[in-house]
Amino acid sequence: MATTDAMPFDPKPILARLPELPGVYRMKDAAGDVIYVGKARDLKKRVTSYFTKQHDSPRTALMVSQIDGLETTVVRSEAEALILENNLIKSLQPKYNVVFRDDKSYAYIMITDHAFPQLRFHRGAHVKPNRYFGPFPSAWAIRETIQHLQKVFRLRTCDNAVFSNRSRPCLLHQIGRCSAPCVGLVSKSDYARDIDNAALFLQGKESEVIDALTAKMEQAAAEQRYEAAAASRDQVRTLQKIVATQFVETRHSRDADIIVAVEAAGMWCVNLAMVRGGRHLGDKSFFPGNAAQAERDAVLEAFFDQHYGEQTPPPRIVVESGLDLSLYAAALGEFAGREVRFIDHPAGEERVWLDMAAKNARFAIEQRLADRASQEKKLTAMQDALGMPALQRVECFDISHTMGEATVGSCVVFDRGAMQKGEYRRFNVQGITAGDDYAAMRDVLSRRYAVLTEPPEEGAEARSRPDLVLIDGGKGQLGVGEEVMTSLGLTDIPLIGVAKGEDRKPGLETLIFGYSRTELHLPVDNIGFHLIQQIRDEAHRFAITGHRARRGKNRKSSRLDDVPGIGPKKKKALLARFGGLQGVKDASLEDLMRVEGISRTLAQTLRDNLA
Repeated sequence: MATTDAMPFDPKPILARLPELPGVYRMKDAAGDVIYVGKARDLKKRVTSYFTKQHDSPRTALMVSQIDGLETTVVRSEAEALILENNLIKSLQPKYNVVFRDDKSYAYIMITDHAFPQLRFHRGAHVKPNRYFGPFPSAWAIRETIQHLQKVFRLRTCDNAVFSNRSRPCLLHQIGRCSAPCVGLVSKSDYARDIDNAALFLQGKESEVIDALTAKMEQAAAEQRYEAAAASRDQVRTLQKIVATQFVETRHSRDADIIVAVEAAGMWCVNLAMVRGGRHLGDKSFFPGNAAQAERDAVLEAFFDQHYGEQTPPPRIVVESGLDLSLYAAALGEFAGREVRFIDHPAGEERVWLDMAAKNARFAIEQRLADRASQEKKLTAMQDALGMPALQRVECFDISHTMGEATVGSCVVFDRGAMQKGEYRRFNVQGITAGDDYAAMRDVLSRRYAVLTEPPEEGAEARSRPDLVLIDGGKGQLGVGEEVMTSLGLTDIPLIGVAKGEDRKPGLETLIFGYSRTELHLPVDNIGFHLIQQIRDEAHRFAITGHRARRGKNRKSSRLDDVPGIGPKKKKALLARFGGLQGVKDASLEDLMRVEGISRTLAQTLRDNLA
């Protein structure tokens, strides 16, 4: 619906046709790009307000002056409008929408669907019939909670592949941290009771758990089973300590979110504190993009849209805002399947919560400003040290493998004064001689930079060119980089190899400039050198975590899984008898037939498949 310069945009015909129904609207500029996405309970009333009243916010007035077209989508309810708006903002990234970017989804505690379940840290989609508890605002809160519950209830920590193949208890059982369900030292019913108690605790019903354990302790003492009584006593004491350190006094509701938006030095921060089951799980600070000159209510509105478009809201949300929150209360209530109340003029304890969240937001801004100033100093020092005054974007590469197994290459990006995690890339390297780091580096660099030599697809953004490519390695790896960049015609992009120093000690690295092979040794206390080390270390971390994940995935699978007629029970018996896959491969037909359930026909099938 964009217009030409000769025909100024006239919204009246469109406004006249708008329905008085819930929906989502998209404002476009003269180029046809979406510059703002919003939602409304009444599309006609909301969209018309942009063109019929004066706007106090300069930001809104500027946006309206650029509108040259608009589109609307009618939906069935406010909840659908909330979800659609969130999806459109994330996909279109309109320049006048305040955008909350988060590099990770929220984390949950998952109780797996298994005869003997385990507690696990989980991010991503929820898969039934696993059970999920959360979300938690930080990973440490989850890991600490899992650690406590595993210690109290002696729950298993091993993966299913290890669990199903154990023949004797592990070290955790010997130190009293696991009840060893893998070898049958705890009954299924007793283990299920421990899992149920852990689930009750995660639901905030800690008093029920403590009461049950106390009754169990008293019964064991009455029956003169003093060791069992002492074990229950220790469980009760540990749980009481956890409750004492995490409890937040809540007279009104056991579950609540406390949200505050604070602006300082031109930077907005939204602090979210979570209370679940009467326990303060911690808080998380968000720094939105496109928020320059935004009003507080616009920032909060964007947070409600984008956060609760994906996360189930608690029954109570404490916030101080001038917004009409009835739309959000209705939409979130429909989304959650129960009433959601906004407390927008809190008093008493809720005011204390809000003040605490505001202090944390101001502290987060101070920390971010300090970190930004530090990074800017490091970047300036790196530019001076390398003689590259225009240096802004750095891409760094590393290779990781174990004796040639599961080779992974990493590319990390430093740009705009910070590590840009959303632009990191991993490359699974295949088709090379195992352990050939040079071939792996050649493969990764070729795949990364070949696209720079190709014209971008219509409508797609051009790939950013780095101002510098760092390669974790010495002259050999650097030579591979020179070869690849020369073949692609990209010799205008500087290359530097970061060669490890004597005895591989940090601080003794040598910087080797590509093509000239000039070497540079920077002082250990040079902050520009520190930034190079930081980028290189991040590339190493990203490569090794990717390699470990790929190696772990490979090792969890077995060639036995692909043999017809071999299920988990026979697989376990074969591996236990012959000590591993190689032993099964080396076994004779007669030896294989001695394993319970292995007939001559199946033994021959095994030998044929493993040959």
